Amino acid sequence: MINRVADFLRKYHLEDKTVIVGFSGGYDSMCLLDILSKVKDLPDFFDFEVIAAHFNHNWRGEESLREQEVCRMFSASRGFEFYTKNAPSTLKKTENDARLARYEFFEEAYEEFDADAVLTAHNKDDNAETVLYRILKGTGIVGLKGIAEKRKYFYRPLLKTYRSEIMQYCKENNLSPNCDSSNMDIKYQRNYIRLNVIPMLEKINPEVKEALNTLAENASSDNNIIEDYISTIRPKIFQQDTINSKEYKSLSNPIKKRFLYEFIQMLGLDYDSKKIKEIGNFIEENLDRRNGSTLSLTTKTWLYADEKIVEVIPHKRKIAADKLIPVKINKEGSYKFNDKIFTIKKYKDNELFVFPSSTANFAYVDISKIGFPLTLRTRREGDMITPFGMKGNMKLKKYMNAKGVSKHRRDEIPLLCSDTEVLWVTGVGLSNRISVIDKPSHVIEVSTSETNIKG
Repeated sequence: MINRVADFLRKYHLEDKTVIVGFSGGYDSMCLLDILSKVKDLPDFFDFEVIAAHFNHNWRGEESLREQEVCRMFSASRGFEFYTKNAPSTLKKTENDARLARYEFFEEAYEEFDADAVLTAHNKDDNAETVLYRILKGTGIVGLKGIAEKRKYFYRPLLKTYRSEIMQYCKENNLSPNCDSSNMDIKYQRNYIRLNVIPMLEKINPEVKEALNTLAENASSDNNIIEDYISTIRPKIFQQDTINSKEYKSLSNPIKKRFLYEFIQMLGLDYDSKKIKEIGNFIEENLDRRNGSTLSLTTKTWLYADEKIVEVIPHKRKIAADKLIPVKINKEGSYKFNDKIFTIKKYKDNELFVFPSSTANFAYVDISKIGFPLTLRTRREGDMITPFGMKGNMKLKKYMNAKGVSKHRRDEIPLLCSDTEVLWVTGVGLSNRISVIDKPSHVIEVSTSETNIKG
């Protein structure tokens, strides 16, 4: 097993890297951590650094604290740094909430130690149970692939190892792993599958775990064929962690479903056929809506969809109060506001003058009609704007509705104002009050660059 893990690490060039190891103290993770302490002595692993990361779910009181201390002492005995965190008492006692919180902790550790990888101790039994769990939930071919050997910076060195081999290793090496009592609680679905369903299936096929792992390998192989085609479309559909609604709408239903599986997996959500159908129907209902709507995904997130974008947003999007303090614009220069830089400079007569689109991040304007001072801020009750090309004004809320600005974005958009009159909704549109008739007096721009900050 030591050579198996060492070869795995060499395969992904991790011999001289810093790795976080998810360490519950159970058989699997204690086995992995002990193996890594021996791998570290190999000549090509001289610069290999390991941090044992233990997440205390805080569900079993003193038992959890004892396990935490066992993990701390074991890590120290192997010369590894120990990093731990206790979950808040508000963490819901569900498999999905626990998994999300645990992976959030691993990602936090990854950033904290500037690591190169996170290793988890998932094994061949875990993979079989996952495939069966997904079959029972109504998965597609992507779900049948089971647990990935590598996903982003997460790696599973024991994925080709059966749990029986791990337990034998622990016995031979006199290890005393934690025995989490909750692992025997069949109210958790995965425990029920492991303790009840798989033993029943083994009466039909004693090699059912191997069969499920073979199914995962076959699904992965078939998926690679499909991937050759899908990969040519994906860049049009996904833009980072969002879906382009217009491109998604043009797809056939089978391909939509394929990308929907990918999107849900990207979000790290526990899913079944019912959830997939619910999310798919929600997106379809909003693909033609300018303002869109939201669907609750977890206790912390919503899914938002409209005619432009499908994305995940926090339940409450908060910006630090000090970043929302209005900024006075008394003269030309650059000014920082939240994470943006607003720049106003005089227009030069020899400068090429081309009208940008209304959604551009810069504009040619005639400030001489208004004059300084101006204010850069976010929206307030009572704000009005005179839309470009119109004489009468309207409420900013109505204007943003007409422009199709998502409700969850409205409180973040920087506004250039004169008292309660909005002159520029950055990236959305200009007021007619500063529109150019003969020639511009100024050029205004908003960007994320932090160069040449003045004011």
